[in-house]
Amino acid sequence: MTRVLFVCTGNICRSAMGEYILKDMLDRRGLSDKFYVESAATTTEEIGNPVYPPARAELARHGIKCDGHHARQVRSSDYDNFDIFIAMEDWHKRTMRDRFFNGDPENKIVMCMDLAGKPGQIVDDPWYTGRFSEVYGQLCEACEGLIERYS
Repeated sequence: MTRVLFVCTGNICRSAMGEYILKDMLDRRGLSDKFYVESAATTTEEIGNPVYPPARAELARHGIKCDGHHARQVRSSDYDNFDIFIAMEDWHKRTMRDRFFNGDPENKIVMCMDLAGKPGQIVDDPWYTGRFSEVYGQLCEACEGLIERYS
């Protein structure tokens, strides 16, 4: 089983969307038993909060539910419990590597859009841009790449 943790700043937009998009794709393909998927934040501002309403609305437009989500912060102990950490932007990767994971000795942290074959591209924070549909599309591409690479 491949254990995946999506990570962004607050765990209410990008990483949460990634979690639920991937779970939906896996369920539709009968691959849910091959992956374990969660999401987390690098910061503490949104701990305990549900998915941000516009992100929830974007997921709902595609028939994806995210009920019961509560934002949490990534922990040092996650390093032993997950196989891959998906960072939305360089800052997330650096924060995980430096603050939580002692430098990522097993190279478990990957950039989200690298999975989509678009190295160097980041997933902008829709909290600021309002582009939830664009982020949805980026995350779908990355999830497709992840499934192809790890299943």
